[in-house]
Order: sequence, then structure tokens, then C-alpha cells
Amino acid sequence: MSPQTADAHGDRARPPAPDPSPAPGSPRAGGPPRAAETPFDRATAHLDAPLAVVDLRAFDANAADLVRRSQGKPIRVASKSVRCRALLERVLAREGFAGLMSFTLAESLWLAHSGFRDILLAYPTADRAGLAELTAEPDLAAAVTVMVDDPAQLDLIDAARPDGARGGTEVRVCVELDTSFRLPVGNVRVGARRSPLREPAQLAALARAVVSRPGFRLVGLMAYEGHLAGVGDEVAGRPVFSRAVRMMQAAARKELARRRWEAVRAVRAVAPRLEFVNGGGTGSVQHTAAEAAVTEIAAGSGLYVPRLFDNFRSFSGRPAALFAQPVVRRPGPGVVTVLGGGYPASGVAGTDRLPVPYLPAGLRYDPQEGPGEVQTPLLGPAADGLRIGDKVWFRHAKAGELCERFAELHLVDGDRVVDTVPTYRGEGHAFL
Repeated sequence: MSPQTADAHGDRARPPAPDPSPAPGSPRAGGPPRAAETPFDRATAHLDAPLAVVDLRAFDANAADLVRRSQGKPIRVASKSVRCRALLERVLAREGFAGLMSFTLAESLWLAHSGFRDILLAYPTADRAGLAELTAEPDLAAAVTVMVDDPAQLDLIDAARPDGARGGTEVRVCVELDTSFRLPVGNVRVGARRSPLREPAQLAALARAVVSRPGFRLVGLMAYEGHLAGVGDEVAGRPVFSRAVRMMQAAARKELARRRWEAVRAVRAVAPRLEFVNGGGTGSVQHTAAEAAVTEIAAGSGLYVPRLFDNFRSFSGRPAALFAQPVVRRPGPGVVTVLGGGYPASGVAGTDRLPVPYLPAGLRYDPQEGPGEVQTPLLGPAADGLRIGDKVWFRHAKAGELCERFAELHLVDGDRVVDTVPTYRGEGHAFL
């Protein structure tokens, strides 16, 4: 079972929608009543769609649930799943959250300049200009930890230093363990292709290369288990597949816990003052937190709860991030057309990567068109209750990628917009 196969979620029952108020107006003559108004409709009645909202009550409830599942271990927030400085500040102000996990060096430096600290760059970088800036400014180097899994990455950092020589500003370094699961037969691998360092001895060898090199300090070890944290184990309508996922994950958790413990022990023998061991992800918070070797948990998608996180037995969140598209056409009975909406998520192409119509309930894509670049037909009985100008609310397949489509997020509390804040893109940044 490849990670791509294991991530192919089928359709399932959606999380319950917010309770609607009684439908305003009266039924059309000879037709169904107008679609019931939701709190999101009332909150944004003064705003034109397309627009995106974050339900603050759901966002805060999801944050509290992550803290509950982390069993007292701090949660490092994955910024790629939020992509909004105001909401990063909001969650980091809560007890139980500490530090950021960034996705590019340019983003890391921007966040550091903005006042954020304890930023772990989760991926190796080849950004020479960014490395030159990092190594030229001790304050930035103290705020950002870079990821390495190959001595060549250390060479790249040294080459980018302003003086072009080893030494100088101390760069904080984290090494990454490959977490993929290898089945005992068939040479089958499950998990993302990330670090080449799989065995504890390999981690120790790189640790020695880091600590023996002037200008570097080894501070952390990361092991991100995407096949456990991002693959749902209860997909509606696919019981056999779901059982297979659960069996794979149970075996993978046991194998990884042993190997991660041994890797941490091997690295600590080289760098006794290792500051953190990072693991986890939204879908595996409670399992990873139970490992004694892990000191902190990474999570981010669980704050917004996009549709790919509907398929987990161990937790259920509240959809917090939504986007709305306006009805611009009524081609016929049982059909409305909204503007745009074709916002697929990254990953292996499939229906699970598409946004889903959420409110009003009972809408689906036209199988001949799907979500389109400039228009999206929607079918279903609920279409007859929608008027030109009404909003249809969608959930994105992933979390932070939604913010690449919108310059701002309207923060909703109940049936009121209480603030409007820029996304990364709204602040003029498209980091990746």
C-alpha cells in the first residue's frame, strides 16, 4: 500500500453543519422553499463572495482538542497549514502551543523579522540568498533552525556565508529520520520519501558531522510520520480498505516507536544537549505523544479541519475554514452555477483532492464538469432554494492551501464578522 493509495479517501458523511435559522421568506410558487440561512450567511451578508472565513469558535475548540490529545507535550504549529500571521499569533497565545514549523526559508526569515521565535524549518533549503541573510544576522540565526539530512546541505550553508568560509554565525541544525514503514515481504514501502537517514547509525554519523563542524549547533531531531498522521483509518463505504489501513498503521507505529527511540539515543550520545525531538501530525497526536522519546508534537491542519481529516476514528474536529462562491446562474431545475471554485489540493490527483460543497447541504458537482476555473455547476434539490447572489459554502481538501486563493480571512464569531485579517498572500507573499 503506497502512501498515495492510503491517502485516497472516499466520500463519507460530512461533519454536522451549524444549526440554521428558520428559512427566511416563503416558498416559491410551485417550488421548494429558499435555502435556509446559516450563521455564515448572516455574518457575511454585507460582503460579496468569493470570500473565505474562519469560524473562531471551531478554531479554538480544535486547538483545545489538539492540546488534550498531546498529553502535556507542547505542540509546534505547522505554519503551512495556517498561512495567516494573525491566526498563528492567536494559537501560539494558547497554553499548550510553542514554536512554529515553517515550510520555506524565506517564510522562516519573514516570520522571524515579524517577531516570531523558535521557528523550525521542516525541509532542507537551497535558498542561497536566504542562507546568506541567515548567516549574516545572529538574531535571525538564533530564531530559525534549519533541517539537514545530508552533509552536502552543510556545504551549501557554508558556501552562502558572507565570508564564504566555515565558521562565523552559529546555525541551529535539526536532523531528520526517515519514518517510512517497510513491509517484511514484497519490498513495499509506506510513507513519504523524505530523509535518506533511516537507521540510528546513519543519524549518529550525520550528528557527528554537524557537531564537529565550526559554525553549527545540533539542537533537534525530527521524524514526521505522514502515513500515520495524514491517512484516515475509517473511510465511509470502504470497510476493507479502512481495516487494511488500521493494520498497517498499528504495525508501523510499533516499528517506528522502537526505531525512533534508538535513533534519539544514538544522536544524544553525540549531542547530549539536544533541545527537542519532534514528531507527529494532526492525525497521530495522541499516539506520538505517548512515546517517551518525543518531546514535542507537530500539528496544524487540525486547527482548520479540512475534508481530508474527516476519516479518522480517534478524533473528530469542527470545520473551521470555509470559502464561499456566489450563485451567478440558474441553468434549470435542480442546478445552480457558482463563480469559480476549482481549487484542487496538492497530492495525487483524485476526487479526494477537490473542495466539497458544504452548505446548504445536498449539493454535488456535475460529473461532466466538476469544479471549474471560472464557473462550477452544482446539482441537487438544494439548488432550487438558491437565488442569484446567494452564497454556497465549500470546504477545501487541505488546510493552508486555501489561503493561496484568498488575500484575507474574515474571522467569524457566531453570526458576526469580528475581524478581517490578511493571509500570507494578502501580505504579498507566495512562499511556495
